[in-house]
Amino acid sequence: MKPGIHPDYHPVVFQDANTGAVFLTRSTLTSSRTIEWKGLFGSYTYPLVAVEVSADSHPFWTGARRALDTAGRVERFYRRYGRD
Repeated sequence: MKPGIHPDYHPVVFQDANTGAVFLTRSTLTSSRTIEWKGLFGSYTYPLVAVEVSADSHPFWTGARRALDTAGRVERFYRRYGRD
């Protein structure tokens, strides 16, 4: 890798704005907000980035998917184009 051309890749804490769940990962994002994270060898201060949707609140991962009204769509199609 060439020195000086890659962004700083460091630990960052992401917080789901809907549920309040937090998780620590690595990213190139930075933030002026910080959070104290307790690890195995003490507590550390990391940048905190708030996200609107994560796996903790996304309907696909929580099982709260909405059911599609396929019967209504089929009936509307038949009304619009006739049934053959």
